[in-house]
Order: sequence, then C-alpha cells, then structure tokens
Amino acid sequence: MSSSTKWLEIAGRLIMRLLLIVAWGTLLLAPIRLQATTLTTTQTLTAVISPEGGLFSFSNSVTLANAGSTLSSFAGTLSIQYRERTTQSTGGGSITVKATADFTPSGGPSVASPPSTGDALTYTCSAATLGSNCSGTQTVSTASSTSVVGFSASECTGGGGSCSSASPNTVTLSFTLTDDPKYHTGAYSATLTFTISAS
Repeated sequence: MSSSTKWLEIAGRLIMRLLLIVAWGTLLLAPIRLQATTLTTTQTLTAVISPEGGLFSFSNSVTLANAGSTLSSFAGTLSIQYRERTTQSTGGGSITVKATADFTPSGGPSVASPPSTGDALTYTCSAATLGSNCSGTQTVSTASSTSVVGFSASECTGGGGSCSSASPNTVTLSFTLTDDPKYHTGAYSATLTFTISAS
C-alpha cells in the first residue's frame, strides 16, 4: 500500500468520525418539544350564617316630664335601633328590658317597692319595623325582664323579601311613671338594661 493511499484511508476515517460527532451534536442540540399541560382544581368555600341580634344608637338617658297638670303622670319616649336575623323555620328571638338599678335616692319613685299601690313605671311599644311590638301595657320590673319586641323564624333586617326593607330596624317605647304625692322632691334616676336575643 502506498503512502498516499494510507493517508487517504486515514483522512477518510477522520472525516467519518467528524461526521458522526456532528450528527450526535445535532441531535443533542435539537430543541425538545414539550406538550402544553393544563391543570384544573376546585375549591369549596363554606360560610356558616348564624342567627344574630344587635342593639345600638339609642339615647343613654330618657327624661320623664310631667304634663303640667296637678299630679299627672310623668312621660317620656325612647326610640331603639336594632338588627336581627333568626334561623329559618325554627328560629325566634326577642328584645326585653329590666330595671337593673332602682330609682335613687330613696324617698321617690320605686320600681321594686312603690310607696303606694298602683305606683309603677310602665311602657307601651309601637312602630316596630321588624318583629312584633309588645302587647298592651308592660310594667317594668327589677325581678324579671319584660317584652319589647318578639321575633319569629326567618326574620331579618334589610334586603326586602322575607327581610324588612328598613335597616336598621326601630321600635319606640313610651314610658309612664305615676306621680304620687308621697314622693319627696328632687331628681331621681333608675337604670334599664335592654337585651336582644336571636336563635
């Protein structure tokens, strides 16, 4: 074999190796095609709506004023704002009031121990925009709560439909206190506590 033939053979092998390297490099550098993937997941949101009631925005004090005639009763009004939501079908609730501190100082009117039979602090309820007004004349007590508004099932503040159109709701209490000549002169005050409930 001549030297030129030998060189041609070596050159041919080198060219073949080079072509193989180029071919492998082309395969390695070729872009990899990825298939697009879309994943979907769902999430459940849960809200538990509970019955609720709230009292707010009413006066801290009510002045009972005498109408002017001799020994006529004292009178005053109180407007209460409230919001209420009761359970559907089986719910209910109420607004009540109780004298948690009797009139002081002593010698004047008294809720727990009136100086004369018939002396009393009473009230009537009117214009409740949600629920039912108390019935007739209620006598304020230090021993137990008395009714202001009663609620039935599926009642709620605002929104129309089965709910009231008003938000907040209101009710008016008209208080009357007998004027007994046995009362000593002076200024007297008592504390009334209102409670709202919802179920």
